[in-house]
Amino acid sequence: MPVPTARSVASAVLVRVAKDDAFASAALEGELGRATQLAPRDRALTTELVYGTLRVLPWLEERIAEHAPRGTRSLDARIRAELGIAAYQLFFLDRIPAFAAVSEAVDAIRKVKGPRVAAFANAVLRKLATDAEKARTEPRDVRLQAATMASLGAPVRAGLERALGAEAGAFVLAGLGTPPIGLCVGEAAQRGTWRDRLAAAAPDATFELGNVSPHAILVRGAGKPHALPGFAEGAWSIQEEGSQLVALSVGAAAGETVLDACAGRGNKSALMARSGARVDAADMHPSKLDALRAELARMGLAPGATFAVDWTVGPGDCTASYDAVLVDAPCSGVGTLRRRPELLVRARKHPRPLGELEAVQRAIATTASERVRPGGRLVYAVCSVLREEAEEIVDALLDARPSLERAPFAGEAARALAGDAPTLRLLPHVHGTDGYFLASFRKKC
Repeated sequence: MPVPTARSVASAVLVRVAKDDAFASAALEGELGRATQLAPRDRALTTELVYGTLRVLPWLEERIAEHAPRGTRSLDARIRAELGIAAYQLFFLDRIPAFAAVSEAVDAIRKVKGPRVAAFANAVLRKLATDAEKARTEPRDVRLQAATMASLGAPVRAGLERALGAEAGAFVLAGLGTPPIGLCVGEAAQRGTWRDRLAAAAPDATFELGNVSPHAILVRGAGKPHALPGFAEGAWSIQEEGSQLVALSVGAAAGETVLDACAGRGNKSALMARSGARVDAADMHPSKLDALRAELARMGLAPGATFAVDWTVGPGDCTASYDAVLVDAPCSGVGTLRRRPELLVRARKHPRPLGELEAVQRAIATTASERVRPGGRLVYAVCSVLREEAEEIVDALLDARPSLERAPFAGEAARALAGDAPTLRLLPHVHGTDGYFLASFRKKC
């Protein structure tokens, strides 16, 4: 069996993303788990090749197609993966010599597709190497920003520029590194203790306190976090820091009843339940509610009621009134591109217009808001920074539900960032989190 290399493992991940619609992070974790021989430096290079290539893959494939007379669409997933990785190395990994990037790709293709296809790849990549050499007159960050913006596609690119203005470029650049894994310590007061304990257990990794959530520890280079001390006991969970702030923004308190209207697998439900509030959870997918109950049980938390609900149709069996409701609505995921670069691949294979998503978001927020008792609170959140999924949904919700009014966030962590403003946009280049939009409302008495 061939000895795995950073390049071969990265290629296997890209093939799984292309053929199976796999999540890049999960596919990478699985492939690295099998490639136990890889040294830490090679594992880091594998991660960079996967995330870097996927983030600019549309731009790379356009460059490749310029030198492929019949285009690239007819090529199988393995060849496209090898060409994409090599193109990324040529254009953006200045420390890797061009001849090495070309030679490794051609050798890999020859082994699986034979000399004829290898000769084709060699011709294309040598021409790309010439193009890349000319492009390197500009700084790497400039090249990466331009390629990433082009890869987003015109609608998303225009949306980012509309929402962020001059900050759109900084937003894109902030997402180009490999993001840390977020841990959410159940007891915020014990965060420093857990950081020290985890650092002692994995001395080659880094553990830093989060920036916006008092529960967050940011981890790099620790391998599978599930194997670290404290996970099995339920002392902490795996949750991105911005996602933690979304849950904290609700300001759930002991004695309250709270609804997590789009609960998924329960990370936000669990963090809100830590306050002593009773947290009911709803989701369209019963399998996610099963995972939610298991996750809360792992952490020793008592789940409230769970409801399988399609809020675009109605409230189903979820008819109670709540002190607070969190609507973490499905969205384009633009804010998570640094962590989920495969979204660009999926968007090309299964395009879903923003207008369709906006209709879903309006319907969910409008229906779920009826579950807020008079005087109660509603938080609307999306892991997107686009105005179409943010301010425009807020305006539509206020038009549809005059009983709602904008209000400051009840949660201290969110209010520390937003002040008395009723909205908050989290940005990777400002807060170190994924990109989110949050809006806070109160139901009039």
